[in-house]
Amino acid sequence: MVDMRKLAVLLLAAMVAGCSSSPPAEKKPEEAKAGAKPTAAAPQLETGRTAFYEMMRKARTWAPDAKPYRLESAANKDAPGTEGKAIVWRAWFASPSKGSVKPYAWSGGSGEGMPEKGVSFGPEDTYSPTNRSTHVFELEFFKVDSDQAYKVAQEKGGEALEKKSPGTQTYYTLDFDGSAHELIWHVAYGDSPSEYRLKLAVDASTGGFLRKEH
Repeated sequence: MVDMRKLAVLLLAAMVAGCSSSPPAEKKPEEAKAGAKPTAAAPQLETGRTAFYEMMRKARTWAPDAKPYRLESAANKDAPGTEGKAIVWRAWFASPSKGSVKPYAWSGGSGEGMPEKGVSFGPEDTYSPTNRSTHVFELEFFKVDSDQAYKVAQEKGGEALEKKSPGTQTYYTLDFDGSAHELIWHVAYGDSPSEYRLKLAVDASTGGFLRKEH
């Protein structure tokens, strides 16, 4: 015969155990996100002068007498070069003591066909001081940044072109004109620095408009 008192005690113990068991704890928001796939970081865009000095510091570790002779930007659909900013900048430096030139790149992102993020460099090549394409310039000439050059170019036809053809990419090239003794920003609107619809020259020392280029 079943002892009713014992049965009642057992049922009561089972009920107490069931009530005291706590439900599974909810995951905190940060714990829930821990297993989530990280989102890709947005690319960093910089003006030419900012990226240039990052590369300049690296070039001076290669050769203390390194001097620049060219700076240019790259563009793509996600970073078309508006406002004077680019996702990739490249600069070339010459060292008279080494008799060499060396290219550097600054990248604000990563992806197919892009340099590694940060500052990287390429192989050295022979330097000829008489070559017009490797005419070095002094840093005191470089006073006007690419965003300022962009504003001037916009006023001289760039803005009208962008309204007519939205998504047009903008490219910037900086070099020294030895005959005129001028450091020049060449601002090109189009598919590449050589395939452009409009190209304008801006003085990189004063910010003044120089001319429309052909």
